[in-house]
Amino acid sequence: MTHAPSPRQRERFAYRRRQAIRSVLLAALSTAVLGTLLAVGITGAPGWDRVKQSFFAWDKAVEYLPDILDGLWLNLKLLVVCATAALALGLLVAVLRTLRGPVFFPVRAVATGYTYALRGMPLIIVIYLFAFGIPGLRLQGTPDVLVLGGAAIVITYGAYLAEVFRAGIESVHPSQIAAARSLGLSYRQAMRHVVLPQAVRRVAPPLLNDTVALQKDVGLISLAGPIDAIRAAQIGVAQDANFTPYIVAGVLFVLLALPLIGITDWVTLRAARRQNAGT
Repeated sequence: MTHAPSPRQRERFAYRRRQAIRSVLLAALSTAVLGTLLAVGITGAPGWDRVKQSFFAWDKAVEYLPDILDGLWLNLKLLVVCATAALALGLLVAVLRTLRGPVFFPVRAVATGYTYALRGMPLIIVIYLFAFGIPGLRLQGTPDVLVLGGAAIVITYGAYLAEVFRAGIESVHPSQIAAARSLGLSYRQAMRHVVLPQAVRRVAPPLLNDTVALQKDVGLISLAGPIDAIRAAQIGVAQDANFTPYIVAGVLFVLLALPLIGITDWVTLRAARRQNAGT
């Protein structure tokens, strides 16, 4: 049996509804005013016509859109492969860095050196080293520059993701490992069934943020030579001396990132709500 809300409660509901409507209207109004001021300021600038012709030429956008879309398909495939491999590599390195005992010191030292070196190395330099340095060795079976460039992205982002995973692993209280060991689980079983599930869940938001950054940085594969969206746009710019293809490629990258950004925000909000509910 349900009870009807009291008059006082109905007044509270009505007040909250009015406040919500008022907040939405104020936000929409302030956004419209700011957008109008920016539009007037930009379009009223003395050099706007020249900038519009050089960066926002509709005919050039339509002309080079198919080629840029073909290149974007390469970026998308590279994103899936590199993100999967970087997550696996980062998790492996994080586990190696958390191994206990003096016998594992060399492993921990190598994993630590890897994360320190790759997090400090610019991704562009790593791509150049892999895409042009390794082929220069003239070894048999050397993969093409696309694979080498993808490997450079993987090992660079693997170092960042390893630190994220390590933070999640170390955030799990040691008493949980002790409890798992007391139940008869080995250290490896305790890590697999007790620690890692909690660690991954806790660091899901920063992992997704790094994946968003990776989605953007796969465009650097154009430095190695493959014709992706950025390289296709660069070819268009070189042919017509017009920068509109770059704008088209940038918009496509933003559209590609929007679903992942939305998922990241949702996971972050969900994690914050769960934490607030627990406290």
